[in-house]
Amino acid sequence: MRRILACIFILLALLVLPVQAAAAEKYVALTFDDGPSGRFTRRLLEGLYEREAKATFFLCGYRMQQYPELTERIYQEGHEIGLHGFTHNSMASMSRREIAKELIDSQALLPEGCHPVLLRPPGGKCTDGVRQVAQARGLAILGWSVDPRDWATEDTAAIEKQILRQVKDGDIILLHDMTASSVQAALDIVDALDKQGYRFVTVSELRKLREKKLTPGQIYTRFP
Repeated sequence: MRRILACIFILLALLVLPVQAAAAEKYVALTFDDGPSGRFTRRLLEGLYEREAKATFFLCGYRMQQYPELTERIYQEGHEIGLHGFTHNSMASMSRREIAKELIDSQALLPEGCHPVLLRPPGGKCTDGVRQVAQARGLAILGWSVDPRDWATEDTAAIEKQILRQVKDGDIILLHDMTASSVQAALDIVDALDKQGYRFVTVSELRKLREKKLTPGQIYTRFP
C-alpha cells in the first residue's frame, strides 16, 4: 500500500512541474527603431535567429528604400514590423495630411502580406494630429517602458546595465539597430534575461498573451 501511495505522489509531482515552469515564464518585447541599417540589422537578425527570439522593428520608409532585402528578411523571419514614418522627421510639427503621407509612403514599401497595426512616431512625440491619423489608418501607437538611451552612447555595458536594472515582466524595451554597441547589448540582454526565465516575443504576441485589445489611436507602453 505504501509503495502504491508513493507512486501516486510521484506521478502527481510530475504533473505539477510543467505547470509551475510555465507560470514562471516572463515575457518582454524588444523593439528597434530607425532601421533597417545594413550590417547592423543583419548582425541583429542573425543573433535573434540563433537565439530563437522575436522582436518588433519600427522602420523608416527612406531606409526601407535603401534596404528592401532586409525589410523582407525581417518579415520573413517572423518579426513584427511597425511604422516609424518615412523621413524620420518629427510628426509633432506636421499637418494631418503630412502625417498621413508619411505613413502611406512607408506602407507602400512593405513586403506583400505585411499589414502593420502599430505606429511609433519619431522620438515618441505624439500629438492630437498623430492620434487622429493613426486612428483613421487603424494603427495603435506604441511607446515604451524601458529606455536605456542607447543612441546616446557606445558603451555596451552601460546599455545592458540600464535595461537589466529596470526590466519587468510585460515591458517594452526601446533600442535601435543603428550601432554595433546597441546590437551587441541587445543580444547580451537576450542571453542574460533568458537565464532569468524571460521569453522574447513581438509586441502583438505580448498583447495576445495578456489578452489586451489594441485600439487604433490609443497609446500603449507595456503589457503587464
